[in-house]
Amino acid sequence: MLYRQDRREPPPWAHEIIRQAAQLLSVALEQQKYLTAILTTKEQTLRTLGLALEYRDYETKGHTDRVTQLSLELAAALGVPVGEQEDLQRGAYLHDVGKIAVSDQILLKPGRPTEEEWALIRRHPVTGYEMLKHIPALSQGTLEVVLRHHEHWNGGGYPDGLAGESIPRLARIFAVVDTFDALTSERPYKRAWSVHEALDELQRMSGKVLDPQIVPVFIQIKQSGVQESAQKAE
Repeated sequence: MLYRQDRREPPPWAHEIIRQAAQLLSVALEQQKYLTAILTTKEQTLRTLGLALEYRDYETKGHTDRVTQLSLELAAALGVPVGEQEDLQRGAYLHDVGKIAVSDQILLKPGRPTEEEWALIRRHPVTGYEMLKHIPALSQGTLEVVLRHHEHWNGGGYPDGLAGESIPRLARIFAVVDTFDALTSERPYKRAWSVHEALDELQRMSGKVLDPQIVPVFIQIKQSGVQESAQKAE
């Protein structure tokens, strides 16, 4: 027999080791509970900052949650590590926080803004970055999403005219999703485009405004989703 049950009572020193181990495990579990609560609170706080703009600008209601979810789906499909996905999620929550500094007369204006008004709106990535950069809990990846999500692949974006892979990858990923949601959402100056129309437009923007390696992956995700919805409806 390879194993024989030993019915002898463990020595006193073994009882003490077991007791101490149990105490340490209890403390560790309690700390983990509080850590989880803290992290959950932090995520909800960041999301709330993003949602605050939706209560101010009712035309974009649901935008924050939509772009966050789609960004994470796209990042996962691209093989982005989990830690960077968390940075992207927080950047998605906060990407438009700089619009807090844009007046209601401009932000809620019916009709297309003037060139002067667009110039003020285009300041929002820098304003958001300046507001957030001193928060220790926010990573550089998150801040880059806020600052760089309107840079264009061909260098024609803002605020600094970065081009190609000099634009941080998380910002390039988010730009595809943000553009799609803007196209498919109603605005005071435009109707909401259909998914098909928006995907065609993303294809036209690929290699110009948007990363040509990321756009096809996003299109595939959305087309697969449309096909699944159609099959369920049958």
